[in-house]
Parts: sequence; C-alpha cells; structure tokens
Amino acid sequence: MKKKLVVLSGAGISAESGVKTFRDSNGLWENHRIEDVASPEGYERNPQMVLDFYNARRRQLKEVFPNDAHKILAELEEFFDVEIITQNVDDLHERAGSTKIVHLHGELKKARPVNSDKKAIPWEGDLNLGDLNFEGIQLRPHIVWFGEMVPEMNKAIAIAEKADIFLVIGTSLQVYPAASLIHYIPKNCDLFVIDPHLENNFAKEQNFFKSSATAGMRQLKDILTKKE
Repeated sequence: MKKKLVVLSGAGISAESGVKTFRDSNGLWENHRIEDVASPEGYERNPQMVLDFYNARRRQLKEVFPNDAHKILAELEEFFDVEIITQNVDDLHERAGSTKIVHLHGELKKARPVNSDKKAIPWEGDLNLGDLNFEGIQLRPHIVWFGEMVPEMNKAIAIAEKADIFLVIGTSLQVYPAASLIHYIPKNCDLFVIDPHLENNFAKEQNFFKSSATAGMRQLKDILTKKE
C-alpha cells in the first residue's frame, strides 16, 4: 500500500506560474480593497464590480500554465497516495495532472447560487448579473469570501489526520482555518515545508527548504522517491 502524502498548497506555488498573489504588500488585491471584492458585504454593495473582478481572474487562467512544482506533485502519484488541499482557486493542480484535490477557498471555474454554498456548477466564461441557475437564482463566484464558512474544512481535516507525509508549500500559514491543518497531522507523520519566508517557524526543522516552490519540489522529489 502506498504511503499517503498530503499537501497543503498556497499562493506561492501558483505565483511562479504568473498567477497574481492574493494580497500585495500594500494590502490591496489588484488595486482593490480586499473587503470590496472578497466579502459578502462587498458583493452586496457592488455585485457587478465583484463579478468583473473575478471575471478578470478567470480570464487570466488562460494565460498561465502549471509549473514544475505542480507537475512534480502530479508525478509523485506514481509513488504515493497524494491528496492536495489547496488554498488556491486556480486549476493549475488539475491541469498538471493531480487527481485528488480539495479546494478550501473555492474555484474560479465554478459558480454557485447566491443563496447556497453548495450546488456549484462549472463556469468557464464571464459571470454577470442576470446569469441564473436552473432554479432561477442569481449565480456568484464559487469563492469562499472573508467571513464565510469553509465548507471543505472537515474533509480537509480528515485527510490531514491520515497523512504519513505532510507537505506545506507556498503558504505563509497565516490564513485560518487552513493554517490549523498542520495541527491535525499524526505524531509520527513526516513534515516537510517549502517556503522562502517561514524560517522563523521551521528553520530548526531538518525538512525545511527555504526556497521557491519549484526548486524545493525538485529537491523533495529526489528525497522522497529515494526513500521508497
């Protein structure tokens, strides 16, 4: 039986593909205040602006491609039972070939009715006011905004609890509840961290790689596959 490799990925892995990271140093996201484009209140105030914001993010997906970090995670399915828990809303893990992915914060290429966090449907193009589901309910981006519940969190916890190997890559572990997943891994689980900014937390760890996602994954693949 293959060992279970559980991956918690964040914006850092997609940034190397050219996906804009969630929050700039000035606290803005693509020149918008976070609360204006990533909260239920922001959507209530100006729904079309919010829809336009995510339409631009969705269009950008056509211009970016999986990088080596995404591809190596997919390749590791040959050796491990790999499950990816991602905070990213892009589809780069899927396009790289990974088959078991939980999107904690939603998916850009899905839409859902404004009155439910379920019943999400595939959505490739722009989403506008007047776009309704089969029940006649206005659709909104299938994104978990600030202040909203994280529907997939319990599923993610159950996956983390079964990890033989747990990898943190491209996330600052600042966003909760996602960051709490590291506290659910078994005591005998091997923890690996790939991030250029987390040395204060993990510098003493033998399995800490202060590097980019792609460089770290190239190193880690060699280490993990030699163990097998």
